[in-house]
Amino acid sequence: MQEYSGLLDAQGLRFGLVVSRFNSRVSDALLAGALDTLRRLSAEEANLTVVRVPGSFEIPQALRALASGSSSQASRPDALIALGSLIRGETAHFDHLAAVVTRALDTISAESGIPVANGVLTCDTFDQALERSGGKAGNKGAEAAMTAVEMARLLAEIGGLENEGR
Repeated sequence: MQEYSGLLDAQGLRFGLVVSRFNSRVSDALLAGALDTLRRLSAEEANLTVVRVPGSFEIPQALRALASGSSSQASRPDALIALGSLIRGETAHFDHLAAVVTRALDTISAESGIPVANGVLTCDTFDQALERSGGKAGNKGAEAAMTAVEMARLLAEIGGLENEGR
């Protein structure tokens, strides 16, 4: 049996982070958690690209641009991180946005071959979003960053096997 897992080592990896400005108190905390985690895992500042968009609905478009914006394989991100928050209101708008954004993140990852870590919170209340962006429930931005690093390393390892002809 062969088993593979990605290491939590960001050294030499390139990351694209797209963060929503809407609910900035939450989004800024998610971004701070993600950046802190990437730095702790040895990511270099020159390999971090942060793109701010108006809201969570716009995150996928910016991620797609980062994934396909360069013809050079050497400058493509190794992983993408989506950060934002959707908070349930009194209408069905929340449900539609949550479904559309989640589906788009999956599509971008599948089409580009680049892992997309989902750090877009879907919460019933603003207080729940605050708890998940650095409060009692931890920081989901930091968790998304760890996922991005692990998946980038894992896919590189699996891809390396293909290149070796295994």
